[in-house]
Amino acid sequence: MTRQYHLESVLLNQGFAQNVRLTVAEDGYISAIERGPPGPGPDGHGGAPPTQPERIRGIVVPGMPNAHSHAFQRGMKGNTEYRLSARDSFWTWRQAMYALANRIEPADLQVLATQLFVEMLKAGYTSVAEFHYLHRQPDGENYPGDNTLWAATTQAAAVTGIGLTFLPTLYQTSDFGAAPLKKEQARFATDTEHFLRAVEQRVSAERRAAPATLRTGAAFHSLRAVPLDTLRHVARALRAMDATLPLHIHVSEQIKEVEACQAHTGRRPIELLLDSGLLDEHWCLVHATHANVAEMKGMAAAKAAVCLAITTEANLGDGFFDAARFLKFGGRICVGSDSQATVNPAEELRWMEYQQRLRKRRRGVLADAKESHAGTRLWRDAALHGAQALGQRAGEIAVGHRADWLVLDREHPTMVGAPDANALDHLVFAGGDAAIRDVMVAGRWVVKDRHHAAEVHLKSEFAQLMRRLAATH
Repeated sequence: MTRQYHLESVLLNQGFAQNVRLTVAEDGYISAIERGPPGPGPDGHGGAPPTQPERIRGIVVPGMPNAHSHAFQRGMKGNTEYRLSARDSFWTWRQAMYALANRIEPADLQVLATQLFVEMLKAGYTSVAEFHYLHRQPDGENYPGDNTLWAATTQAAAVTGIGLTFLPTLYQTSDFGAAPLKKEQARFATDTEHFLRAVEQRVSAERRAAPATLRTGAAFHSLRAVPLDTLRHVARALRAMDATLPLHIHVSEQIKEVEACQAHTGRRPIELLLDSGLLDEHWCLVHATHANVAEMKGMAAAKAAVCLAITTEANLGDGFFDAARFLKFGGRICVGSDSQATVNPAEELRWMEYQQRLRKRRRGVLADAKESHAGTRLWRDAALHGAQALGQRAGEIAVGHRADWLVLDREHPTMVGAPDANALDHLVFAGGDAAIRDVMVAGRWVVKDRHHAAEVHLKSEFAQLMRRLAATH
């Protein structure tokens, strides 16, 4: 059913506008945007229109796509914040991650993902790219029939209403030089041709019938985990399957990774990807923390998105990505929650800017001449490029785009008194995420008055699971 809304204030492509009427078609996409108060009724003299639009009080802004998530890692949030040695790092953290990965069953994953997706929605993420590399049973054998781990994530998205780009992830080796997988990585193993068939089956099924909120893409875990020749073969096969299929990869997250790649290939990881000629606007490079200037120029020229997960990168001690330089080259940046250390797009964007302020010892680094408000520039760009990374028509409030909105309560203490032009500055820099009152995905309210319908029954399920995981740790 077509629905109409009268928005008190909304961020459109041209900026904030007041008294805007939007029409959302049955498929969840915006079909019309009109300015001004409600028009005359059917009698031409201001009588009541046939369908009274729903009035939305507050400030409406685009929902944020989450361009990088590992849902199962919600189960370890807060459980690795203790020191094992003076040299704790990403590489020691991985051992705790493997230990959790090898205890997760499909039913566990569905509970974790459902809880996580509710948290995402309430924080302002309206869609998510789930970078999924749990494929097999704990003993390394395939599941009989359909992969129930894949189904668990898709079902969690359906229950919560979040938009989902599911990224089955190719994972074949433990390091450069085609080193075999370690015992703790057995669940991640994927045969090339089986992987391609499984992705094609999902893509074909979605062409026949899929909700507006679901998309399948694919991912390569990293160049450590997928030999370059295999990556080329698979990427070309996926492109033949769907020319716009979203493709994601972890790259250059750690110095050790860059050095190992150079030792085995003579090239840096991003250099190898650029030289492959594969990169385009349908690729998303996750982290790219240690990209050099030439690599930044290359990624920007290819129009590939770079996903920064600042809170995860900080949590793991990865390093700083030079966002200011990349944006000057015309680079496209989006954000993700990754390991779920923090599930909050405003915090990701705040620390993107704060990293640059600390490095450069000045303010407003990522604002520019076109958009002087740092919060607006960061939110708008991350939403737009996040939607690109997910391969979904979202990320902006415009005709032809999905109705994924956040409603900010202008009377909340973090937002009260703020002119509309400052609303996203308050959201990003002043704790304004607490003012997110209502959340819509594909024209359907999934959060109302800060409440999600799944929360009540989910609370006890999630608590039981977390207690069990803690007891078996």
